[in-house]
Amino acid sequence: MKKNGIDGEAPTLDQARRQVEHYGLDADPQAVLVAVRLISAGARVGRAAEAHFARFGLSTGRYRLLADLEDHGGEKSPSRLAADLDVSRATVTGLLDGLEREGLVARRPSTEDGRGTVAILTARGAQRLRDMAPEHFGRLEAMVGGLSVAERTVFLDLLARVVRGSEALADD
Repeated sequence: MKKNGIDGEAPTLDQARRQVEHYGLDADPQAVLVAVRLISAGARVGRAAEAHFARFGLSTGRYRLLADLEDHGGEKSPSRLAADLDVSRATVTGLLDGLEREGLVARRPSTEDGRGTVAILTARGAQRLRDMAPEHFGRLEAMVGGLSVAERTVFLDLLARVVRGSEALADD
């Protein structure tokens, strides 16, 4: 990646301006730059997260599923997991299959819907979360350690607005 000497990110505002002008667009180069840098940052954080969770024998998806189960009393239907994690039902099935093989979750028939199943966080799964918690939360805190409490508050607000705006990338 080309470095600009300030924050190690590319492209620069000048590059974004040139691209917008090259294509003859009426777009705000700074808005384009922010969006491109955010996409790049998201990919970089995603790669770092995968490396982080691999230390614990998990992926980001597997961790999110385990944490969601723990946050909801250790039991949830696959369809509810898919909706809450914002992933497909097929993705949840794949995650559950792997976690079940490792003994971190189990499945049982649903008491509310005899045709369905629920995923259950096992004692081994809960222990995995407990074991990793000190290092995991310490690293999360370190990741944003360069931001003050006030900056983190502003960042959370800005992030929520950008996430709402991200639908513009996927809309037909």
